[in-house]
Amino acid sequence: MSDVRHVLVLPDRDAAEEAAEALGERFGIDEEPQLVRDALAGEDDAEDAQWLLVLHDETGRLDPAELDAFAEEWDGWREEP
Repeated sequence: MSDVRHVLVLPDRDAAEEAAEALGERFGIDEEPQLVRDALAGEDDAEDAQWLLVLHDETGRLDPAELDAFAEEWDGWREEP
């Protein structure tokens, strides 16, 4: 069993928080995703930050294509590992 990690990049905190809630409902994820603020280079303002949702997929059951489509609903994307 390998531990796969998915990173969804979202445009703002509201989108990241909404997506984190929806992940559990849509994909049946028990563990809450890790929410991380990713400040853009040289920017201090939280409005200019992207937010990352880090998902640990120990069983490898999450479909990357479904996660891509999910992230796009919030104008985000999934980073390739």
